[in-house]
Amino acid sequence: MKYSIGWFTTAKGPGSRNLLSAVQQKIISGDIDARIEFIFISRDPGESPETDIFINLAREYKIPVVHFSYKKYRQSRGISDKTNVEALPEWRLDYDREIINILSQFHKPDICVMAGYMLVIGPELCSNLDMINLHPAAPDGPTGTWQEVIWKLIDSRAESSGVMMHLVTPELDRGPVVSYCRYPVRGPSFDELWNKIDDQTSETIVKGEGEDNQLFKEIRRQGFIRELPLICLTIKAFSQGRIRVARKVIVNCVGQPIKGYNLSAEIDYEIQKQLTL
Repeated sequence: MKYSIGWFTTAKGPGSRNLLSAVQQKIISGDIDARIEFIFISRDPGESPETDIFINLAREYKIPVVHFSYKKYRQSRGISDKTNVEALPEWRLDYDREIINILSQFHKPDICVMAGYMLVIGPELCSNLDMINLHPAAPDGPTGTWQEVIWKLIDSRAESSGVMMHLVTPELDRGPVVSYCRYPVRGPSFDELWNKIDDQTSETIVKGEGEDNQLFKEIRRQGFIRELPLICLTIKAFSQGRIRVARKVIVNCVGQPIKGYNLSAEIDYEIQKQLTL
């Protein structure tokens, strides 16, 4: 039986489509021996043109699509868009329970991938499914959005950064590390850019160039080009049994707990291969 994948997305734009296509093309080519069991979308058809494009793409791939609108659900519960939902109140947990019920029609996947899914996952859904998500930093790196991560790297005058996949837990961006890669933010591509900012802090740069700052852009570029390879190679490693989740612990092929699977060399090879095409 092929390794099975669940796919969670809000399908907000082209990034979500590119990620699905990257993984599905690897599956079609045989590079990843797996299948996507279902795609769950937290929007309904007609809710967004971008979401409709995504749904059509999934149907072209003949992947079952299930949808359950988060926006409509919260409206049905009388919750306004301005209501603070960070604490995951009962109605929000009920939404996750509905998802569990909806997905019960499918064989439980071996792993679920958060692929542009814009909602925090509650404890019951985390317990029910093994889910992985991308975080744009190394395992020992900063937390936050990719923008926040880069500003923190600049302020700390970092030597390196990375990208990782982690197991989803109720605590945002704090789950066990599944896989990762590292890359330098010093060297020929970076040294002149570091010299240009001199002793400026991120606060000063934000008030001036902001995200147009060349150092900011180069750090982002180096991280971004590694995100799709990391996701694809992580799924491949799962499908080959090199890593798996055992009772919410990441283990290697012989069942030993690991602190993340280092894919740096494989990802650097993939990037160099693309540059030569």
